[in-house]
Formats: sequence, structure tokens, C-alpha cells
Amino acid sequence: MNFPKPEEVIPHRKPFLFLTEVTQLTISQSAHGYWQLGSSEDFFEGHFPDFPTLPGVLMCESIAQLGAYTLLSDPNFENLLPLFGGIDNVRFRRKVSPGERLDLSVELSKISTRGGKGHGKAHVEGDLACSCDLLFVFASI
Repeated sequence: MNFPKPEEVIPHRKPFLFLTEVTQLTISQSAHGYWQLGSSEDFFEGHFPDFPTLPGVLMCESIAQLGAYTLLSDPNFENLLPLFGGIDNVRFRRKVSPGERLDLSVELSKISTRGGKGHGKAHVEGDLACSCDLLFVFASI
């Protein structure tokens, strides 16, 4: 099944759009997608020049963007913007390099009109790269 492009659902735009495509979606509950990394993103130049590595915080952000897509696909959350309220239990398990594909999954829980919680993971070639618990709050737009 084809889903709308991320930029048609979430407000993020380049250079801060870290979700390439959504591949599975259960609105307001869970989703799968991926971020296809290129080799020329600016952050690789400085992190680190001789050993380019995806910053861990951007892995968490890509998971959060998939979570935002999951929520904003639901008309009940129209005119609301999910924002980070916190990130807990973050673990980085694998280095992610330029050109790799970050396969993302997120499961949301305890959702209300004020916010909610979720858990997400990022894998590369089947290996866990990152996992985290997300806390989000809604802002009116």
C-alpha cells in the first residue's frame, strides 16, 4: 500500500526531514518506515570528518517523525503539533554510516488530546541501531 509522502503529513522540511517513506501504518497506533541516508548530508562533514557517523539524536528524531506521521494521519489531531516532551531509555547499539538505510518502527500508547507516549526502534540491515521511549505533548497550530 502506498501512503502519502512524509512532507504531505508532517510539517518537517529539508534539511530537517528524516523520514523518507512510510511503509505500514495503523493510524494513531503504530507505523513502519525508513530514512534513506545519502552520503552528502552536512552533519557527516563534522560528525566526524574521518569517521562519518549519524548523530544518535537524529536517530531519535527520525523515530519521532514517524510517530508524528502516525498521529497526524488521524483527523482527530488536525491543527495539533506533537512536540517532544521527553526521551527515556535511549540506547545506541550500532554505528550508522552514510548511504545506509535506517528502518524505523514506532508504537504509540496512552494518547490523549494533551499528548502521549511511544516506543520506537531503528534498525540497519536487521541490526538494532537505536531504541527509545518517547513522550510527546501537543501544541495548537
